[in-house]
Amino acid sequence: MSKIQQAQDIFSAIVHAPFGAVGVRTAGGLVTEMFYLPASAGEKAPTDPVAERAAEQVLRYCADADFPFDLPLARVGSEYQRRVWDELCSIPRGQVRTYGELAKHLGSVARAVGQACRANAFPLVVPCHRVTGTQGLGGFAGDDNQTGFTLSVKRWLLAHEGHREYAWQQATLL
Repeated sequence: MSKIQQAQDIFSAIVHAPFGAVGVRTAGGLVTEMFYLPASAGEKAPTDPVAERAAEQVLRYCADADFPFDLPLARVGSEYQRRVWDELCSIPRGQVRTYGELAKHLGSVARAVGQACRANAFPLVVPCHRVTGTQGLGGFAGDDNQTGFTLSVKRWLLAHEGHREYAWQQATLL
């Protein structure tokens, strides 16, 4: 079975976005996970009302960075991870915080914040792309080599949201 066919089988919807695609998984009336996928994953029409709602909201966000997500998300993660994710949601569009800044605010350490960001099951809705390293982008969705696909997604998202450092790059990333 090809990777494209596997993607078609495991997701409730696959939505094309300017940076690639977003795979959405749903169960029991909740969004259970969202993944960044390359455009080659192909689109998949939503298979249920929650997937349809998620797909519509992904497209609306891609058209307007100020669009507020309102999705029924599955309650996942540890108490600490949820605290980190709540902090991510409080970072205003167009701004970033470092892993260290979030850690200090939470009375934690930067590595633990990074691990919570990596475990984020809803990276577009819970904006972990708004967290950077002290020396630059840092990792994203487990991609720490500064050249991978997910870091190009992070750059696009930051530019889309009007972050000054990345806004000039948006035209070249489309």
